Amino acid sequence: MFFVSLVIVLVVGDLASTFLYHVPQHLWFKLHLRTHHDRSRSYWDHAVISKDPEVLLDGLLGAIPYIAIAVPLAFFGPWAAAGAALGLLLGQLHVWWRHTTDLGWVSPPWLVRICRVFAIVLPEDHDGHHRNPDVEFGDIFRFYDAPARAFVTYVRTVQRRRKNALRRLQRIRAVRSLRTTQRA
Repeated sequence: MFFVSLVIVLVVGDLASTFLYHVPQHLWFKLHLRTHHDRSRSYWDHAVISKDPEVLLDGLLGAIPYIAIAVPLAFFGPWAAAGAALGLLLGQLHVWWRHTTDLGWVSPPWLVRICRVFAIVLPEDHDGHHRNPDVEFGDIFRFYDAPARAFVTYVRTVQRRRKNALRRLQRIRAVRSLRTTQRA
C-alpha cells in the first residue's frame, strides 16, 4: 500500500491539479496567470520564498487536489498514510526543483534520460511553460501536456464560436428592431 498510495498521490493528484485547477486558471481565471506567469519576478521567488498572499493562494489551490487524494488514502493503514505523505513531500520537492532554472540549474544528461523514461517534468520543461503559458502543462508528469493543450484548444474554439454566434444574433436583432421601428 505504501507504493500504491505514493503513485496514486503523484499521478492522480497531478491529473486532478492539471485539469481541475491549472487548465481552468489558464482558460477563465487570472490568479495563476498573474502570479505564476509574471515575468517581473523570479520563478524561484514565486515557488519558494514569496510571502505574497496571492502567490501562496495559487500554490495552495494547486496543491488541494493532491491533498484531497492523499487524505482518504491515509485511512487505508499506516503504510498507505506513509506513502501518501511521501507523495505530498515529493510533489512539494518537485515544485521547488522545477523552478531552479532561475538559479542557473541545468539538468545533467543522465537525469534528463531518467526523467524522460518516467515522463517527469524537468526544470527546463517548466521554464518553457513560464515563457509560453500555452505549452508544457502538467505539474509533475509530461503526459498530461498533450491532453491539456487539446482541451484548452477545444474550449477556446467553442468559446470563440459561441461569441461569434452571439454577435451575429445581436446584429440580426438590431436589424430586425431597426426595421420594426422604421415600419411604425
